[in-house]
Amino acid sequence: MSHRILVFYGSYRSDRMGIRLAQFVVEGFRARGDNVALIDAKAVGLPMLDRMYKEYPKGQAPEVMEKLAGEIRDADGFVFITGEYNWGVQPGLKNLTDHFLEEWFWRPAAIASYSAGRFSGARAATTWHGTLSEMGMVVVSSTIAAGPIAQTLSADGKPIGEGGKALENAFPRFADDLSWWVEAAKAQRARKAPPY
Repeated sequence: MSHRILVFYGSYRSDRMGIRLAQFVVEGFRARGDNVALIDAKAVGLPMLDRMYKEYPKGQAPEVMEKLAGEIRDADGFVFITGEYNWGVQPGLKNLTDHFLEEWFWRPAAIASYSAGRFSGARAATTWHGTLSEMGMVVVSSTIAAGPIAQTLSADGKPIGEGGKALENAFPRFADDLSWWVEAAKAQRARKAPPY
């Protein structure tokens, strides 16, 4: 069964390394037969949060925001690719995510983290777990992490070295976990309307 999965990536840096992990995740879900789209915060280009999507009168949100709101509502699940910036989350990804709220509700999310160092973005992943839960998503327990990313994935997102092998071995459980929750959430939404 094919699922509609959105993969969110948020680095604005000129020499972005995390795009490798985003490519790896997108290709991994596509290989499973899922309908996957990469949402790159830098390419979307939302301004620093001034007004959330829901705060615009109906039909008056900027076109790019309206389009993205529709994509989020139509998705079955999400993957957030998060780099670690000084023990915290990427501001670009956080800014994009904060523009929406109800659009995220009642769908599962998974977290894939990375960093240039050996902790593989684990501290950012931990922070994202609470943030995504607060925004109405069910965050799956399985995660994947790449670090040092330059020694784990090639420039085109292909696994390399021992880190790449470990990432490749971890991906099926990560994807299975998200898929299970996607199917559970779809079935529940079909059975009963969300309470709010």
